Amino acid sequence: MDFWEYLGSRHQQLLTDAYQHASAVFQCMVVATLLGVLIGALTYRSEWAANLATTTASTVLVIPSLAVIGLLIPVVGPGVAPTVVALTLFGLLPVVCGAIVGLRGVDPALVDAAKGIGMSRLARVARIELPLAWPPILAGIRVSTRLLTGIAAIAAYASGPGLGHEIFRGLASPGSKNATHQVLAGTLGTIALALIFDAVYVLVGRLTIPRRVRV
Repeated sequence: MDFWEYLGSRHQQLLTDAYQHASAVFQCMVVATLLGVLIGALTYRSEWAANLATTTASTVLVIPSLAVIGLLIPVVGPGVAPTVVALTLFGLLPVVCGAIVGLRGVDPALVDAAKGIGMSRLARVARIELPLAWPPILAGIRVSTRLLTGIAAIAAYASGPGLGHEIFRGLASPGSKNATHQVLAGTLGTIALALIFDAVYVLVGRLTIPRRVRV
């Protein structure tokens, strides 16, 4: 059986795994984005607080993803839970950095003008600063999504969802005739999902970012 025949015989399962993989990444990115933007909004005015936030978030990336998932299993059990927690933690740093950079880049004159007409700080952040900081935030979200799409494949170690099942099945049976096909199918599927996510973000950027401020 060649690779294309293998894909044909397993296409239904591969599509299911791909859907679960994409769903896990998307949901974790929503949580990571909300937390990352909140952390950035709370810390960007203070150099010390911003450094603490980025250092803490970057520390997570130093720990191997497989180790993080393994350490979470005794705490939250196998399956979806350790996958969600691990992916959310790994997705924070680029979003936090994007939020801090974007908010610090907002013209202070605009903030002062909003303050002058009586807008509260929360209203200024929500209606003035965050919309203007959106391009760097979106860039951080794109980086995080690429990262999480790859890391999500490792979630199969903890019985999590996704294309990692194909990869781990192939790695667990190196002598079988389909071992290479399984690893290749899981890997190419993961790459395809990353490209699809990135294309969506490009479209979102074109729809939400004025042409004059695109980078």
